[in-house]
Amino acid sequence: MQLIEKLGTFYLGQEYDLKAAKRLDNLIMYDARDLTTHAVCVGMTGSGKTGLCIDLLEEAALDGVPSIMIDPKGDITNLLLTFPDLLPSDFKPWVNVDDASRKGMSVDDYAVYIADTWKKGLADWGQGPERIRALKDSVDINIYTPGSDAGRQVSILASLKAPELNWQENTELLREQIQGTVSALLGLVKIDADPLRSREHILLSNIFEYYWSQGQDLDLAKLILSVQNPPIKQLGVFDVDSFYPQKDRFGLAMALNNIIAAPGFAAWVQGEPLDVGAFLYTAEGKPRHTIFYIAHLGDAERMFFVTLLLQEIVTWVRQQSGTTSLRALVYFDELFGFFPPVANPPSKTPLLTLLKQARAFGLGVVLTTQNPVDIDYKGLSNAGTWFIGKLQTDQDKARLLDGLQSASATVGAAVDRGELDRSISALTSRNFLLHNVHQERDVIFQTRWAMSYLRGPLTRPQVRDLMAAKRGGAPAAAGTTPGTAQAAALIQASTGPADYSRTVPGLPPDLPQVFVPARISPSGAVARLEKEQGRRISATESRLVYEAQLITQGQVRFTDRTRRVDESKHVGCLVGGEAVGAIVRWKDSTPLIIDSRDLSSQPEENALFGPVPAQLNTSAEIKAAAKDWSDYLYREEVLNLRYVSALDLYSEPGESERDFAARAQQVARERRDAEVEKMRLKYEAKLGRLETKLSKQQAGLAGDRAQYEARKREELLSAGESVVGMLGLFGRRKSSAVISKAATKRRLTTKAASDIQRSEAEIKRQQQEVDSMRQEMQSEAEAIGRRWTSLADKVEVYPIRPSRGSVVVELAALAWVPYWEIGYASAAGKTTYDRVPAWEQTAGA
Repeated sequence: MQLIEKLGTFYLGQEYDLKAAKRLDNLIMYDARDLTTHAVCVGMTGSGKTGLCIDLLEEAALDGVPSIMIDPKGDITNLLLTFPDLLPSDFKPWVNVDDASRKGMSVDDYAVYIADTWKKGLADWGQGPERIRALKDSVDINIYTPGSDAGRQVSILASLKAPELNWQENTELLREQIQGTVSALLGLVKIDADPLRSREHILLSNIFEYYWSQGQDLDLAKLILSVQNPPIKQLGVFDVDSFYPQKDRFGLAMALNNIIAAPGFAAWVQGEPLDVGAFLYTAEGKPRHTIFYIAHLGDAERMFFVTLLLQEIVTWVRQQSGTTSLRALVYFDELFGFFPPVANPPSKTPLLTLLKQARAFGLGVVLTTQNPVDIDYKGLSNAGTWFIGKLQTDQDKARLLDGLQSASATVGAAVDRGELDRSISALTSRNFLLHNVHQERDVIFQTRWAMSYLRGPLTRPQVRDLMAAKRGGAPAAAGTTPGTAQAAALIQASTGPADYSRTVPGLPPDLPQVFVPARISPSGAVARLEKEQGRRISATESRLVYEAQLITQGQVRFTDRTRRVDESKHVGCLVGGEAVGAIVRWKDSTPLIIDSRDLSSQPEENALFGPVPAQLNTSAEIKAAAKDWSDYLYREEVLNLRYVSALDLYSEPGESERDFAARAQQVARERRDAEVEKMRLKYEAKLGRLETKLSKQQAGLAGDRAQYEARKREELLSAGESVVGMLGLFGRRKSSAVISKAATKRRLTTKAASDIQRSEAEIKRQQQEVDSMRQEMQSEAEAIGRRWTSLADKVEVYPIRPSRGSVVVELAALAWVPYWEIGYASAAGKTTYDRVPAWEQTAGA
């Protein structure tokens, strides 16, 4: 069999002869880069469509290509059912009990049967346990279940946040995102809104635009309040109340509020945010395959989530650099209802955007359907690859041929409709017609055996079992907020430690002083103590206490012209307690970044004030501390960039380890592809010459065989004449000549046979030379792949240090820092006092 492991190519199956009903020798090695022009897979139930798409996704994983998959039915969850040891015990928990019953088997026996079937099927297609292990190790694969905790949870709140795109530079794109998000939200409350005619849609879109254009985030609560009291006063030429009266707006606000009030809504706002980068790569930069299982959702909820996800993908794509290599895949397992030919559901616009624009950024989109009549073929005209399987009706076939003809005309390719019609009509299960605009001819092929166990759609309980080990635990509970009675029972203590006073100590007038704001309430402080101690506490009293500390705020600028870096960092800290001495221990300080406008010149009422350390009670000491801090920042502050020297690639300031690793892998993949292509061309020239010689030799062998057959016939005739001559029928002289002629014919026949043997030996030698060169080419390609992969993993640190003049101290002062001192009964029943920083905002505050 030919080699199935080739860099940048996907092993999907073998060519198939429909008339002879048998597989041919040629493997289907699909060029991964062809997916950047997107693909469509069409086939009825039972056509093998799911198996083909699982094959394609497995190959993407083996090549390190990350994927996001939308799974409306639950079939793609089978990607997690990979068992390298192929043991019956691996398959047993997942076999279908009904299938076992139909075969008259127990579950145990059926598991043995399935394990044996999979082992034989994989071996028949040149695959084994090692390839399954490589598949499991290649990507991190997870199932997310929006609106459910069966799989990993995902929160929709991030989708209402302002995208990290410049509004002026991306106005059109962001307005498209707003339109889709608003349509999805209104669909969730059963409002079918036209973006150009609906008051609801126009109002919500303008609210989104108001906040997003200013870089301000939204959440549902803020959106509902903005519906009641819009931040905009005019829509078109009318004021808001004339365009959409307050009474009517209240109805819309109530409808949106019902979403939040619904008991199941909590599941939509818990879990990981809709961060496309995080769905494609782990924090360490390992590729991920992320499946969004939505089989449990209703139609409105599906449309809502799919639209938000697609909009996030569009935004992510726009933030990537251009590439000709395959960067990532988006796979949609059933397009029905999301991309219709006439209607315009919210999901259609972002899908069209991806089909038209994602190619330039290396994102491939793969769409599948078993309903050829209900998809917009004009929108699919950008798809370069079509996988066509068995279809159910002539109407399906005619509609598909119309769409394929239209798509091909878009790229200037001719389609033989009659030939396609005959080929599609002859297809059987697991046989597909591959129409690829990057190839010269269409191909019929049979799909290879999937490494994943294709047991059919998984139910939500099965997803829960499958993801039990991977699903994160319940979110950490916020500290329990004390009840109203307890909060009311907190007494503001009027006394404190003996050396504390109720007024600010007298200090020199030139000593700069500021008051750090108290951001949490006494009940919030109690909640934090409860969270820290893991128990309810009975608080009896509280007092606000100010401690005198040193506060500093400043800027450190990092510049490197060679790396095109010019980055400023806001720095600041509080230094108190033992860290304040003759020498300030800056390493023991508490980081604090605060806007100077938030600092006050007056304390809170009814507070106590601690003593002022001797090292902070004059302006000269504060100035000396500021100079010392500046020296400390100059020595210690550093901006560390990650870099890969072999790629001459540096991280951007603030770029996460995950994003840089993904970028390095993409650059390495591009250079790998370019080097492999150059190497392939070099070898193809050599192979072309060898194969030309081989073809000539094979043609010569055919001539030798024809000559040998002719010589044999001549020899038989001469032999007959010799027999007659030996009987004396032609006379002695004539007979002697006949016998001599026969001997000559015999020698010529022997020589012809010898020529065949030499030709066969030479053909075998030349074929071995061709095979050896192909193996050499494959080995070199694999070495290139390993080298670039290892180079991308060699991440070093490139430090950028500030110059003396790049360190600016903006504030150095005596800071009065607030703490809540809470009195409560300890476990032993005695009154205990604990302090909670009042300036740190915490949950429950």
